[in-house]
Amino acid sequence: MVSARLAPRERQIIRALAAGATNREIAARLGLKEQTVKNRLSVIYGKLGARNRLELVVHARRYGLSEHRTDD
Repeated sequence: MVSARLAPRERQIIRALAAGATNREIAARLGLKEQTVKNRLSVIYGKLGARNRLELVVHARRYGLSEHRTDD
C-alpha cells in the first residue's frame, strides 16, 4: 500500500499541498519551518516517484492520499 510508506506528517503535507497551500502556508499550518517542508517534500517525491508538485498531487488524488484519514 502506498500510504504505508508515508509518515503521518508526510500525509499531512500531501493533503495541504493537494488543497493548494504553498510551502509557507503548509509550514505555518503545521508548525514547521518552510525549509523543513521543502526537505519533507523532497523525501515524499522520492518515495512516490514524483518529479514535481503537480505529479505529487495527481498521485495523491489517484491513491486517496489527499483525503483526510483518521489513522494520521
